[in-house]
Amino acid sequence: MLEEVEHWLTRRSWSVADRPLDRLMVAKAARGMTVSVVLPALNEEETVGEIVSVIRRELMERVRLVDELVVVDSGSTDRTAAVAAAAGARVEHRDAILPRLPALPGKGEVLWRSLLVTSGDIVCFVDADLRRFSADFVSGIVGPLLTDQDVQFVKAMYDRPLHQPAAGRGPGQGGQGGRVTELVARPLLNLHWPRLAGFVQPLGGEYAARRSLLERLPFPVGYGVELGLLVDALHTAGLDALGQVDVGVRIHRHQDERALGRMAAAIYRTAQLRLSRAHLVRPELTQFERGENGFVPRTHAVDTEERPPVREIAEYTAGRAA
Repeated sequence: MLEEVEHWLTRRSWSVADRPLDRLMVAKAARGMTVSVVLPALNEEETVGEIVSVIRRELMERVRLVDELVVVDSGSTDRTAAVAAAAGARVEHRDAILPRLPALPGKGEVLWRSLLVTSGDIVCFVDADLRRFSADFVSGIVGPLLTDQDVQFVKAMYDRPLHQPAAGRGPGQGGQGGRVTELVARPLLNLHWPRLAGFVQPLGGEYAARRSLLERLPFPVGYGVELGLLVDALHTAGLDALGQVDVGVRIHRHQDERALGRMAAAIYRTAQLRLSRAHLVRPELTQFERGENGFVPRTHAVDTEERPPVREIAEYTAGRAA
């Protein structure tokens, strides 16, 4: 590990306990900043309601840390939108945001569009499939942005058990999960962006950033969004502006191997684009399924689109000026 990274780990890695809520509220009031929380959601009716309820109760009613709580539904076919609204979130629908630009499928697309329907100085993203959700996921990663003006981008770090622990038992099988992180993202970062080698969960979906930074970054529309934002934040703001906070344990739904393969391909493509800014020769991934007569190839397109920095969108700049 680079000496610079070792030094960064001592300065920019924290625990959620390092910043109690009362300290955060004092810092928020002193600096006059606002906080938006965004949950990108696709068919998450089983979990989105509890996450919204916890954030509202702990961080909007007991204290006013969060000013805006938005669920962006990216085309759910279940009751995700209704459950989120009933729990107290404002629900925005992906296709209704910036309708002149047809929406592309993918999580990054939803995060990018969310900037047009939120107003917070700090924007906090939280995946909508988390179970046993704690408000620490939000307060932990927002904390450094409220208390340290030099910090611009903060990711959550956590244990990620592969199997959900049973009630009343330990944290489950530790040291597992995050397979794409360990097999794809971490090797890529260590080899090509070694200054980012200190991030425990580089692909984690829980992170917060200053709007002033996010509006300058391009957003890969698909699975590559987390790696893309992290790499681009490094180049735009510098390592010392990035941080991470330990928030405990993350329990969520795991993807099957085929979905992980598509995720890995998108992440590799995102890395390649940032290394060379060249076009992929063949942006497709072929996987295999066993059929009645042997293995059947299935070819999937790899995400190749990115949205530009949002400050280049006329509707965004007009809305901010209003």
